[in-house]
Amino acid sequence: MVLFFILIIALVLVSINAGYIHIPFSDVYATLTGNGTAANQLTILQFRLPRIVIALLVGAGIAVSGAILQGVTKNPIADPGILGINAGAGLAVVLYMFFLQGSAFFSGPLSIFIMPLTALAGAFLAAIFIYFFSMKNRTVTITRLLLVGIGVNAAFNAGLIIFQMKMEPADFTAALVWISGSIWGTNWTYVLALCPWIFIFIPLAIYKSNYLNILNLNDSVGIGLGMRIERERRILLCIAVILAGTCVAVGGGITFLGLIIPQIVRRLIGANHKRLIPLTALAGALFLLLADTLGRMFMAPAEIPVGLIVSLIGAPYFMYLLIKGR
Repeated sequence: MVLFFILIIALVLVSINAGYIHIPFSDVYATLTGNGTAANQLTILQFRLPRIVIALLVGAGIAVSGAILQGVTKNPIADPGILGINAGAGLAVVLYMFFLQGSAFFSGPLSIFIMPLTALAGAFLAAIFIYFFSMKNRTVTITRLLLVGIGVNAAFNAGLIIFQMKMEPADFTAALVWISGSIWGTNWTYVLALCPWIFIFIPLAIYKSNYLNILNLNDSVGIGLGMRIERERRILLCIAVILAGTCVAVGGGITFLGLIIPQIVRRLIGANHKRLIPLTALAGALFLLLADTLGRMFMAPAEIPVGLIVSLIGAPYFMYLLIKGR
């Protein structure tokens, strides 16, 4: 954890200086201590620093969501993007954009706080579909959960495409960039809208980590220890859905982050979720900030959506897991 903290701080300093406008580190230090020029204060404090904080929060939230889903399903390929939770949140946001575009409600300051709630409603709708369709004899079957999740993901993505095609060209482009995964909320209001969800539900996931350890054994062991299996499974799934849904509202449809980061951390420190979840949060924050920084550096002044960079790394790893599992 100390190593990841050091790497995050170092990467934050690099990311502040990444982009089309180059700012020397001496000027960065002067700006952060309140002695910078007005132009540097605008660039760093109002554009780059909020984006950095959002990348850290979104990376931590999606990674922890993936760790919870992998623990509940006991499957290394479980991910909020693959299971359809991200697609449900994305469809809800696109519907919000489609029906309220141009209205005062959409463009008002409260819309920033409504977006996470809208995404959360879509994520919960997807999760409800997945949970109930995967239930057999009042028990959730893990294999059915994954298969139903993949089907729900395909259905919600089809809905996304339908409503995108009905949008105006400018709105279509904005929605397409957002769905591909783009840290687009670059002001402190978006940080304020996201912080409560992250700082409440990641500690709650850590508090519930012992239940994840028991679920990784088998249901009979949990019942023998007096654990209410289905109740705790639902609570953990709700935490994963809330983290994924709210992060999608601000960070867009970032897939594979929740898959690869828990796997890497599990290989480093083992499967004890008491340690796995905190380190997964730090690793996810570091990884997404690194992807966002690379996306801003490679084609400056243009940007590569962070979701594409994550997918470029995550898709081969996903194929590796499938081949290894077979």
